[in-house]
Amino acid sequence: MERHHIVFLERDSIRGEFRRPDFPHTYDEYPLSTPDEVTARVGGAGIIITNKAVLRGELLSTLPRLKMIAIAATGTDNVDLEWCRANGIVASNIRGYAVHTVPEHVLTLALALRRNVPAYGRDVRGGKWQRAPMFCFFDHPIRDLHGGTMGIAGRGSLGQGVARLAEAFGMRVLWAEHKGAAEVRPGYTAFDTVLREADVLSLHCPLNDRTRGLIGEAELRAMKPEAVLINTARGGLVDEPALARALQEGWIAGAGFDVLSKEPPREGNVLLEPDLPNFILTPHVAWASAKAMQALLDQLTANIEAFARGEPRNRVA
Repeated sequence: MERHHIVFLERDSIRGEFRRPDFPHTYDEYPLSTPDEVTARVGGAGIIITNKAVLRGELLSTLPRLKMIAIAATGTDNVDLEWCRANGIVASNIRGYAVHTVPEHVLTLALALRRNVPAYGRDVRGGKWQRAPMFCFFDHPIRDLHGGTMGIAGRGSLGQGVARLAEAFGMRVLWAEHKGAAEVRPGYTAFDTVLREADVLSLHCPLNDRTRGLIGEAELRAMKPEAVLINTARGGLVDEPALARALQEGWIAGAGFDVLSKEPPREGNVLLEPDLPNFILTPHVAWASAKAMQALLDQLTANIEAFARGEPRNRVA
C-alpha cells in the first residue's frame, strides 16, 4: 500500500479524538492554517484534511503527490471540486453526523423567535417587569409552533431531521421545490408557495451558483409578517442587507442565523448591528455538540481508510 503523507490543516476546528488512519503514512497537523500558510503546509501532501481552508485549482495544480482531499465537513464550497474531477483527485465529505444536533438548534431558534424570548429577556434586564402593574406584561406577541407551517428548503438528512422535530411539535411540513423550477416534483411544494405559507422557513441547502442569494428582498417581502427565517446552512444563501432591512421594517417577525457570508466577521457585518429586532445570531456552532463532533472525526478516518483501500466513499469528486 502506498505510504501517504497526510496533512490536517485545522485540527482545532473540531474537538474530539481523531484516530489516525490504519495504514502506513506520515502525518502533520496544525491547529489552524491561514490562507498564507496553507500553500507551504500542503507541499508534500498525498491527502489533505480541510474543514474550511480554501483549496482552489491554482494551488492544487502545484501538488504532484496529491491523491485525496478529505473534507471534514458536509459543505464543500471551499474546495475546487471541478478541478478535482478533471484531474482524478478523490474528494470526500462528511454526511449524517449532525442529524440531531443541527435540527435541535433550528428548533431552539424557532421556539425562541416565535415566543419572542430575546425581546422579553431584554425587557426584563431593562427593568420593565420590575415596574409592571401586574404579574406579567404582553408587549411582544407569543406564537406557538403547534398548528403552524414549517417550510424547509433542502431535503437532505438535516432537513429531514428538522421535519421530524417540526411534526412532533404538531407542525405541517412543506418541502420547497427548487426556486424557479418549471415543474414541482411529487412531495414538494412550489418555492413561492412555501414562502407565502411558512410560519418558519428553514434553509438546508448547499452554497453554489444556483443557491447563492436564494433569499433576497423579493423573497423576504413574500413571507408572512409573522414568519421567521432560520439559516443554519451557509451565509451566502441570504442577502444580508435585505434581511437587516426586513427586520428593521417588519417584513418578517424575526430571524435566527448560525452562519454569515464571511466567517469570522472580522470586518463587521450588517447583521451584527445592535438594533436588529428579534434577531438571534450564533457563531456557526449548530453542528458542534460533543457527540456530533466525535461522529464527524470517526467518519473522517473511515473516509480516508476507504480511499486507501481503493474503495472511496462519500465522494463529491
